[in-house]
Amino acid sequence: MRSLPLTDPGTPPLTGPVAYLAWQARRQWGILTVGALLGVLMFSCQAALPYVTGHAIDSGLAHGFGADLWRSAAMLLGLGVVSATAGAVGHRYDVENWLRASFAASQLVGRRVSHSGHTITAELPTGEVVSAVANDALRIGEIYHTSARFIGSIVAYGIAAFVMLRTSVSLGLIVLLGLPTVAVCIAALVKPLQRRQAAQREASGRLTTLGSDTVSGLRILRGIGGEGVFTARYREQSQLVRRKGEDVAVTQSWLDALQVLLPGAFVVVLIWYGAHLAVAGEITPGQLVQAYGFAAFLSWPVQQMTYTVQSATRAHVGASKVLNVLRVVPATGARPGTRPMPPAHVPLVDEVSGTVVTPGRVSALVCVDPDASAAVATRMARFDDAAEADTPVRLGGELLAELDKLAVRERVVLAEATPQLFSGTLASELDVHGTRDAERLLHAITLADAHDVLDSVPDGLDGELPEKGRSLSGGQRQRVALARALLLDPEILLLVEPTSAVDAHTEARIAARLAEARRGRATLVVTASPLVLDHVDEVQLLVDGRVVATGTHAGLLARTDAHGAAYRRVVGRDLDEMTPPHGVARVGDDDPIAEEAFDELLQDEPAGARDRTGGRP
Repeated sequence: MRSLPLTDPGTPPLTGPVAYLAWQARRQWGILTVGALLGVLMFSCQAALPYVTGHAIDSGLAHGFGADLWRSAAMLLGLGVVSATAGAVGHRYDVENWLRASFAASQLVGRRVSHSGHTITAELPTGEVVSAVANDALRIGEIYHTSARFIGSIVAYGIAAFVMLRTSVSLGLIVLLGLPTVAVCIAALVKPLQRRQAAQREASGRLTTLGSDTVSGLRILRGIGGEGVFTARYREQSQLVRRKGEDVAVTQSWLDALQVLLPGAFVVVLIWYGAHLAVAGEITPGQLVQAYGFAAFLSWPVQQMTYTVQSATRAHVGASKVLNVLRVVPATGARPGTRPMPPAHVPLVDEVSGTVVTPGRVSALVCVDPDASAAVATRMARFDDAAEADTPVRLGGELLAELDKLAVRERVVLAEATPQLFSGTLASELDVHGTRDAERLLHAITLADAHDVLDSVPDGLDGELPEKGRSLSGGQRQRVALARALLLDPEILLLVEPTSAVDAHTEARIAARLAEARRGRATLVVTASPLVLDHVDEVQLLVDGRVVATGTHAGLLARTDAHGAAYRRVVGRDLDEMTPPHGVARVGDDDPIAEEAFDELLQDEPAGARDRTGGRP
């Protein structure tokens, strides 16, 4: 069996659903061809059964239990065995065709979402993206699942029509013209069904979006008493989806009923006419049985053709939704890099602010407005080419926006103040490259002072973390993210408030270990904590968007000019925040529920409402 999904889903055309479906068919033409050949073989055997049965009846009536009858019986047995074998093997190929196309669509959506940055949520609701994977990808796969049987049905129809025309021209014409008429009548409902399916899909996508938004902000909703309002909105949208689903079901029920009624009526007419021909002596009893067998059998290919049309309709709708996601232009890397990568160990410079990440030095960026300094670090990691066009950043003199994005990601790593964790083992969370080197993992955990995370997670490195690391406190999540960044060991590391959620003793240990671990490599730490600043090689003071002073922590504290006063104000405020008044508890590292509530509140908090920690309103 082929391992699915494939490593590379390819690069599809984005011109339209038909072009996308045709491209996917070319991608898997080999298994589609084998599936189609097996489908043709199975249906051909099935189509031959009525002919052999009629011949056997005529032989038996004419010669009794003779050799001719036994040959016909053996042929029927052989056709049955071949048909069953082709059907069983063909089903495996049908399922593989379905899974391969569905997985490819899911992979393409997943890669576009992961590469597009924030633009995906700016252009599409969350529910649309979720539905593209959960529903639309599977609908795309259906058309490839049914294609083999569709081709086999056409071949079987041709065989039956040919045999019937040889038996009786009038009977053959009834088969040749009657079944297409039935198919056209059934297909008349396909367009209304497609419109109603599209409307139901739109309503379902909005419902998924509303549900995901409600769940992600559930704690906040409960805190402000807005849970009832969102519940009412969800209920209203859910009822709309139900009504749209009922519209689809009504049309589908008519389609299903006509699939039985019209072929059945066709069989009645065909047998009535064939019986008259048999009574008149124009056809033999065996040929009458052939006519009935063909009429009864051909209702199956007609149903297969109709089902294929329905699958094609659903696939067309699904492909259009998937293309909506694939057409989203990534925030970075939309254009291939046009400039060669500069050599290693060159400075990273933000031209607007004057911030410099110097090779071989551990630097810190300090600002009275923590959001301003965090914004500098973020654009130095290149996350939005369009928005950062007016604030150019250069690596070794080359604009980041003109370099290959993957190469930039390998050399420049940003660890943000609010860490993003995923479900999975602790080891896989830390080691994104999957080297599984336990010694390196434990060393990174030591650097980030995260040994308590090992104790809190059952099975240690092999223990499972839930989604977003919700079982960990805010400080633990922050230290796991720091360990992950240190384990990557990039050429340039940008850290935004890496110790904002830990107590002073833990922060002091992390600061010393971090500075020692990154000594000799380009590092920028956005912080105003004197415990961290005291260990770095250089501090850059940012005022009104520009670096106005550079020096050591002690040197800037000792300055008597306006810049020294500004630096002391920032650091002095930080010292005050590190020492809460007597009897006042500080949200710290021991309560994951409280930390989680604060983190969720911050997602809706305006940027200016946060203090330097990047995490406490």
